[in-house]
Amino acid sequence: MTPGYGSRTLRFMKGLMLRNLPLMITCREFEEFLLDYLEGNLPRGQRRIFDLHLAICRECRDYLAAYKETMTLGKRAFDDPAAALPKDVPEDLITAVLEARRPDSEK
Repeated sequence: MTPGYGSRTLRFMKGLMLRNLPLMITCREFEEFLLDYLEGNLPRGQRRIFDLHLAICRECRDYLAAYKETMTLGKRAFDDPAAALPKDVPEDLITAVLEARRPDSEK
C-alpha cells in the first residue's frame, strides 16, 4: 500500500457521504476554499458551512493544522535574511535560485 493511500480513500468515501447532507461541503471543496477561509474572505454563511465540516471531519482538521504549520515554518525560514545557509544545501541549488532571482536584463 502506498503512503497516504488509506487517508485519501477515507477522505474520498467521507466526501461521498457528506455531499448528500444539506448545507455540507466535501473534503475536496474544503481544500479549494481553505485559503479564503484562513484569510477571512468567506461570507458568513459559507464560513459556517466550512466550520461545520471542520467540526465533523477529523482528517480536514488535521489537514488544516498541517497547512497552518507549513505556512508558519515557511515564513520563519525568511525571518533572518542574513542567516547562513545550512551546510548541506547543494551548491547547484544555490546557483539556480540566485540565477532565477536575477533580473532578465542581467541574464
